[in-house]
This record gives sequence, structure tokens and C-alpha cells, in this order.
Amino acid sequence: MEISSLQIVLVFLVGCLSGMGSILDEFQTPRPLIACTLTGLVLGDMTTGIIIGGTLEMMALGWMNIGAALAPDAALASIISTILVIAGKQEMGTGIALAIPLAAAGQVLTILVRTITVGFHLHAITWLHLSALLLQAMRVAIPAVIVASTVGTNAVKEMLDAIPPVVTGGLNVAGGMIVVVGYAMVINMMRAPHLMMFFFVGFVVAAFTNFNLVALGVLGVALAYFYIQMHPKYHKGTGSATAAVAQRSKLDDQLD
Repeated sequence: MEISSLQIVLVFLVGCLSGMGSILDEFQTPRPLIACTLTGLVLGDMTTGIIIGGTLEMMALGWMNIGAALAPDAALASIISTILVIAGKQEMGTGIALAIPLAAAGQVLTILVRTITVGFHLHAITWLHLSALLLQAMRVAIPAVIVASTVGTNAVKEMLDAIPPVVTGGLNVAGGMIVVVGYAMVINMMRAPHLMMFFFVGFVVAAFTNFNLVALGVLGVALAYFYIQMHPKYHKGTGSATAAVAQRSKLDDQLD
């Protein structure tokens, strides 16, 4: 697929938006679901972008910056993986597998850029912030433009085809494991062992039935509603109210 000049400019802007969002930690633009969807929209296949974004979002659930520890870069991995799948005509599994090393490369780049921005000594504090933010934008936008500009060439296609199947297969397996690790980190942070039974029930239902995500979602909502209705914690006043009504009825009977 040939990418037009306008699409390259739009990919650059999406990369800037995602790169700045990854350092601001305020907006959700670096999240795979947003970055992949916007990239798919720019390249004319938003459906594929949403599918890739949803899959990578599962992998990145447990990725977060904690103190000085930086998580793998989901923004760079999301945009370049989407470009390779849509414009490079690669398999979905290949693009998702390549997201893992791309995220690691983006992590190195963001550490480098953050180190560079520490050395900025400008008089205007506003210019200082804008310049540092611009570097984060370029960190994602420039690699995205390079890939988008060369993805249609035979050299890139030959390079991707030269990756041994054992490597792509191993990356696919690793990607599946990272999804599980992401879920495990989120569940561990929730610290709700009394809800683990629902997790295992959901796993069994998803593994041994042909329910789609909509059916599983409806089933989960129903189980949550049933749990809330049955748990005593959510009905502390029900017992006293029932006793008061019964006592009032008994008093009425005596007066009669």
C-alpha cells in the first residue's frame, strides 16, 4: 500500500499527539486503543486499527510509570505496528509480536529524551516546557514517519519476510504471556481475593463455550448484580427495617 504525502503528515501529527501524551500522563492518547485507532483512521482502515489497539491494550494493561521506573512505550509500538499491518500488509500476529521489541525500543528512547531535557537551561520557563514536550513528540513522530515512508518499499518487505518463523512464533507466545501478566498485575492491585471465584468462572466460560464478548459482558454484569444483591454488606439496613415493620404490625394487631 502506497502512503500519500498527506497520510504521512497525518501520521506525524498522530505520533506527536501520542508522544506528548505519554509524558503528560493526563490524556489517553498514548494508549494502544487510541493510538492504533487514529493511525488506522489516517491509513484508511480504522477497523483494523481498532482490532490491533484492543489486542495491544490487553498487553499494556499493567504498563505504568511508577516513580523513576518507566514502562515500555505503548505509543511507539502501537503506531508502528498498525502501520506495518495496514500499509505493510503484514499478518496481524506479526504486527502484534513486533510490538514487544518496539515498546522496549521506545522505552530506551524516552529515557534518552528525558535525560536530554534535564540539561535544558533556558530563561523562559514556558519555552523550557514546550521544548521538552516537543522532543517527546518527535520521539514517536519521527520513527513513525520513517516507517510510513519506507513501508511500501521492497527493502522493508524483504526485511520483515526475512524474520524466521520461529522468531515471530516465539514473539507471539511472549505476547500472549504478557497479556496474562498485565491482567495479573491489575488483579493484584485490586486486592480483592473474595472476587477471584468470578475470575475463574469467567475463564472457564470463555475457554469452554463459544460466547462472544457481548455475551460474556452481559453475563459478567448479571453476576455482579447478583453478587451485590446477595452480599450482606450492601443490605445492612434491610434487617432492622424488616424488624421495625414486623414490630409495627404486631403492635397494630394488639391495638385491634
